[in-house]
Amino acid sequence: MQTSLSRTGAMAASGRVVVRASTRPVLPNRLRVAIRSSTKLPVAAIDPTAQLLVDEKGFRLNEDGSYDLSAAPPFSLQDLRNAIPQHCWKKNTVKSMAHLALDVAIVAGLAVGAYTLNSWWAWPLYWFAQGTMFWALFVVGHDCGHQSFSNSRSLNDLVGHLTHSSILVPYHGWRISHRKHHGNHGHVENDESWHPTTKSIMDGMNAMGKLGRLMFPAPLLAYPFYLWGRSPGKAGSHFDPDCDLFVPSERSMVNTTNAFLLGMLGILAACTYKFGVMSMFNLYFMPYWGFVIWLDVVTYLHHHGSHDVQETMPWYRGEQWSYLRGGLTTIDRDYGIFNKIHHDIGTHVVHHLFPQIPHYHLEEATEAVKPVMGPYYREPAKSPGPFPSHLWEPLKRSFENDHYVDDHGDIVYYKRDASISGSA
Repeated sequence: MQTSLSRTGAMAASGRVVVRASTRPVLPNRLRVAIRSSTKLPVAAIDPTAQLLVDEKGFRLNEDGSYDLSAAPPFSLQDLRNAIPQHCWKKNTVKSMAHLALDVAIVAGLAVGAYTLNSWWAWPLYWFAQGTMFWALFVVGHDCGHQSFSNSRSLNDLVGHLTHSSILVPYHGWRISHRKHHGNHGHVENDESWHPTTKSIMDGMNAMGKLGRLMFPAPLLAYPFYLWGRSPGKAGSHFDPDCDLFVPSERSMVNTTNAFLLGMLGILAACTYKFGVMSMFNLYFMPYWGFVIWLDVVTYLHHHGSHDVQETMPWYRGEQWSYLRGGLTTIDRDYGIFNKIHHDIGTHVVHHLFPQIPHYHLEEATEAVKPVMGPYYREPAKSPGPFPSHLWEPLKRSFENDHYVDDHGDIVYYKRDASISGSA
């Protein structure tokens, strides 16, 4: 009988569950206590003879001494909030505008330089560099959507529209769906971004659906298609004001965003007429797809592929889900030289729990909460050099194994479908 206290695997022994999970340092002086927890478990799922292992700080342990990070933590969201210095919550409009100005200057400089050179060897370098900068512009708009760019909602929405429309992202449509993602992170059905495919949904997907969602590298090009049609099991479009993502009062917001996008399409058409199809292919089309790959890789790695190869990340339903527990399943990453270029978006755990914190305070806030989080903070593996080549392994491993979760169960883990081919 497997209980919701289990992690990556279990076997029955002496009438209770013996768990094998990720190996992590164990604090001394472990205590055996009777099963008492704020976690609400079905009575039928509890072995009354079982005992709960915790360390002296109250962190739940498995039988093998590893931490059970699927369990409710012995700290609260308020505990984390209290640990963060007050100045980390303050938004500096001048600093935010300076980051934006630098991004825009680099984008313009790269475009002018590449167009002037117009050389076969320069274009691929430009595609990568400009795609990275398009991704940086997205992160600026992302911060505007969280209202962490400045204290002015009007300025945030204006900058968000300008940055996101420039890369064909619907600012309000995405902002609202991203708000749903943050409000339901870690929930199997209610999450909006890279949430798991359930077994029944996966079995009902056609070949194209499985290709686009599960088979590497196709999912790394999925973002534009997600904007138009969302994820498997969800219907509607980020461009449609009647989509169930939106309430009636948000209709005008979605229409305003669509007007900005039509304006950007007009600018692109005029530039194509002026500079030619091939020039715009090089200047905009290829960097756009580089941006899409950046977005899909980074957001996928926020929620998949622990650096510990023996650990699989929990997903929740029902009473087992909470905002805190869902946020603790996100993962920080080190992107080497790209950390500052893309505004520390890899410092993601604290951002998910407290999206109001500006990006330039995320590292300090993270250091402040780590002593409180203890084993629930998964220290990111360091980049071996300027380029984060170490992230290939968790990306590859996750696409090979993270295919679906069970239709039932309040704490579930990804499972592998051997019939899925074309994995990384």
